[in-house]
Amino acid sequence: MRYAFRLAELLGHTPDRRKRPGTIKAIVEYTGLDRHQVAALLKNEAKYIPIEALSRLCDYLIEHGYARAEELPGALFAVTPENFWEMLARRSRLEICVGVRKPPDDETADTAWIVASDSVLAGEVLNGVSTLGGTAKAVSGKKMGGKEVPHIEHLRQTLVWSPGTMATEQVHARSQTVYDDFSEMNGDKAMISLGSVKSNPTVELVLANAFGCDPFVSQDDVEKASERSCPFFLRYRDRDPHPPACSAGKQLSKTEKSTEPGLYYETADGSWAFAGGAVPGRDAALVFYIFRESLGRLEMVLSGFSGRATRLLARTLAHRAEDFWPPTFHENYLQVGAYLVQYEADEDTDDSLDILATDTMASATVIALPTEAIAKRLGKGHFAG
Repeated sequence: MRYAFRLAELLGHTPDRRKRPGTIKAIVEYTGLDRHQVAALLKNEAKYIPIEALSRLCDYLIEHGYARAEELPGALFAVTPENFWEMLARRSRLEICVGVRKPPDDETADTAWIVASDSVLAGEVLNGVSTLGGTAKAVSGKKMGGKEVPHIEHLRQTLVWSPGTMATEQVHARSQTVYDDFSEMNGDKAMISLGSVKSNPTVELVLANAFGCDPFVSQDDVEKASERSCPFFLRYRDRDPHPPACSAGKQLSKTEKSTEPGLYYETADGSWAFAGGAVPGRDAALVFYIFRESLGRLEMVLSGFSGRATRLLARTLAHRAEDFWPPTFHENYLQVGAYLVQYEADEDTDDSLDILATDTMASATVIALPTEAIAKRLGKGHFAG
């Protein structure tokens, strides 16, 4: 069993320098600890902590109201998850965010709807979290293998407008409000954004924050695809909404055209490959998460290029969640998982027959994005403590 140090989470400390004025200085002045040692503890990078230093930190937390004496030092430590579903189930709060659409000529939200495939995927997420992917042998609160079964204490669903449904300013404002509310919430938490940037603008906010770039700004005009902020790319269909995004667009770069709609990704040698999308019989989905362990903050994107791919992804999560673990990038307090799933349908498959099917079948190949493609884009300054 491995533990994470939760000092940053208890303090509500954030990697964003604009939102953490004087945190390290205040701790140093109160405890007398070395500034570099405090910074390492906040980032969960310290290899060990002396008992005396631990005692001083506990005094600081009690004095400033971050924890009660009877909770310490235990509250400073958290069990590191051992699989995909446990990573989610160990969060105290889980928020599932879904895009909402409505007829453009309807002034009210009374007839707004959530796409059926997103509903199927949301249901599978809830099933996986509550049952640990079918591996939990006891109900919440009882023991399983000598340990308590992890479970979500607070579950919340939030809705945002899909691009093209409302004015762009309203779409962005609503998604920014939802994302900011999540970010400012104290404690151990997770947000799962379902859908792609075509349907859910919080997906764009998660990816832009993860890779340190501006949201809702197209990167189609970069000189080379290797200069894109995200190591994966969604090429819109011509008939799709085309909201400007760091992770999507109409071409990989000025010099690299991508005429085939679908999902692309950067390979280990720096070239870009097509995973699938609008090609008949070949679809694709994305699983992305970033877990700031010392903050207890997990953000995840689950996205199918098409409705069928979204339903297929739900089935893949139900039966092969282990393929999305361990994270493809892990450095001290930061874990990132980035995977594309290729789906190859049988030639005899009749898509019209599985529109309402929640157990759609297809051959699935899970591709873990290269560590190098992720690491070079993270930006050490963006995540510095």
